[in-house]
Amino acid sequence: MKCSYTTLLVIPLAFALSSTQADPLWPEGKVPYAKPIDAETGSPSIHPYLTKESNNHTGAAVVICPGGGYGGLAKDHEGHQPALWFQEQGVSAFVLHYRLGSKGHHFPTQLADVQRAIRYVRAHAEEHNLDPNRIAVMGHSAGGHLASMAATLFDKKAYESSDEIDRVSARPDFAILCYPVISMDPEITHGGSRKNLLGPERAASKEWAERLSSEKNVTEKTPPTFIFQTDADAAVPAENPVRFYLALRKHGVPAEMHIYQDGPHGVGLYLGDPVLGTWSGHLRDWLCSHFFYAEAKSRTEVKGEVALDGVLVSWGVLTFHPEDQNLPTTSVRVRRGKFSANADVGPVLGASTITFEGSIWEETGNDSDRAVQISSLSADSDEPIQVSVKERMGPLKFEFRSK
Repeated sequence: MKCSYTTLLVIPLAFALSSTQADPLWPEGKVPYAKPIDAETGSPSIHPYLTKESNNHTGAAVVICPGGGYGGLAKDHEGHQPALWFQEQGVSAFVLHYRLGSKGHHFPTQLADVQRAIRYVRAHAEEHNLDPNRIAVMGHSAGGHLASMAATLFDKKAYESSDEIDRVSARPDFAILCYPVISMDPEITHGGSRKNLLGPERAASKEWAERLSSEKNVTEKTPPTFIFQTDADAAVPAENPVRFYLALRKHGVPAEMHIYQDGPHGVGLYLGDPVLGTWSGHLRDWLCSHFFYAEAKSRTEVKGEVALDGVLVSWGVLTFHPEDQNLPTTSVRVRRGKFSANADVGPVLGASTITFEGSIWEETGNDSDRAVQISSLSADSDEPIQVSVKERMGPLKFEFRSK
């Protein structure tokens, strides 16, 4: 199951619907773990990029945690740019400016900031016309560690409640981790992130390293997670996200991970790279398959028969494309002419168009037979195949012609 992929470009700044007004996470005087320096640098805040006035508003939202080793904030390519990328797709983005170890702020301050940010967005969902059940957290590098803490420690009391916002759940519905710091294990961690997060008194503590290694904190309640990494990353080794992925797999949490061979640390979207720049398209497909861009619709079981040029298809795939491109497409394997999918993974209800790819070589033994890709019943027709997907449908039968 995946959505139709369309190349997406960052919209020009002049057309951004972002707010230049940062929203403080807490009212003045209520900020937990505040220090004198906060009066100069400002309290933790979120910077909204709203879509409620746009035509493609989806009701989804994402809290973005820029990286920077917990010592700085990469607010442009790991904050502003991905926020615009999401905004173009109708997703309201909120870039989190969390507090830093370089300014004397150490754990649990950062966890408090991200928990409050998720609660803040969820508490203001009605005001911004958002679905409180479609809120993701995204993080890059050290921000990826912060996002992984948000995904695994959402029920940990990181600060004392102060108002009604703190009664709202801090659990993100999805997690997006980009070349993330995951483990505090000295063999694979990013040393600067560990030092800035833990602080000088705890930086050498094995107990604290174990406690804040996010792969150790995954449970069945951890939200579905998408991970992007490069093998060439010398700053944050790939062992970090691999450990997290394996923990997700162990606990049955839906997950997808993409590791590219080449690419340095800290690339951001990297849309100009023809290989590495494809990761954001995979992210969009994954989010779409989980009903992030649209409210979830019921699925139904489907089964039937497929023939090509009068012969049952040896091996192929039928794909159901909903009219609403924000809903997931569904691909069903065809084997020896038959296909079936149960209601858990079947197509969503409503109108769909059908595409087909397959071969009959195994049935005919004819070397002239080739796998075909067809979006109509006949190769010389432009008429799309349309199906009304309903509950308890009878068997479907498709007879394709390649010539």
